[in-house]
Amino acid sequence: MMVSHGSAENIGKLLNRKHIYFVPFRQDNPITKPRSLVFDPKYILDTILKALEREQIQPILL
Repeated sequence: MMVSHGSAENIGKLLNRKHIYFVPFRQDNPITKPRSLVFDPKYILDTILKALEREQIQPILL
């Protein structure tokens, strides 16, 4: 996921909404793509299980 200023603002808004849960993400490649983020697929199942408990897995930003 490439994050521009507008996208970062939208992600911030979604982080504050109830019943929306994020799979933890990290910076893709800080040297060549400093604004690019990717989710970490190894956290998908844990994120779903926590979401069923209405909790956000932490940390969101790895």
